[in-house]
Amino acid sequence: MTAAREQTSRPTGRPPLTEERKAEIRLEIARAAVDLFVTQGVAATTGEQIGAAVGVSARTVWRYFPSKESCVRPLFSAGIDLIADCLRRWRPGQRLEELFDRELADDELALVGPDRATVGALVRLTRTEPGLRAIWLQTYDEAEPAFARALAERAGLPADDLRPTIQAATFNAALRAAVEHYAWHTVDTDPDRETAQAELTATLRVALGVVAEGIA
Repeated sequence: MTAAREQTSRPTGRPPLTEERKAEIRLEIARAAVDLFVTQGVAATTGEQIGAAVGVSARTVWRYFPSKESCVRPLFSAGIDLIADCLRRWRPGQRLEELFDRELADDELALVGPDRATVGALVRLTRTEPGLRAIWLQTYDEAEPAFARALAERAGLPADDLRPTIQAATFNAALRAAVEHYAWHTVDTDPDRETAQAELTATLRVALGVVAEGIA
């Protein structure tokens, strides 16, 4: 085959998306899905609606996610590395809740979703929507080994040592319990963004303080 023929046979069109852009699209889809789930419910939300909110086709949505419930996954999981890095920096004698003060004030912390004013409504949906509940719990299952590795590094122990494994399980359960406690107890309220941020941050700080007593 000649060079000219090779050139004409190469595919044309838009260049392939970078991994960074793919991650951005996933996050845009996730935020749109959350907004729709909270405002109209999961059953009433379609892939076409999610795609339209982002400006992509339903086919694109399904290319990134196997189901509409799984669309929220990036918002649940994006903070795992951030939290693990914090655990590695945890100094002996330092209060765990103080270590996370800066991160708890950061709206990008995935544990509290796209917006702390809507996290309560989103997590409450996991109580009645099995698909969302499965994604919610799966995210925490995936986070636990990352937290165990971080705690092992902090203590100078092997990654598969039992002690950091148990500590990570305790820490992970406390985070989930705190977010769910916040969601269950704000069911009759509609806090503004600033109030929601303060209330959830306070709940997480209490949980971190409790769990630190057992793993310091």
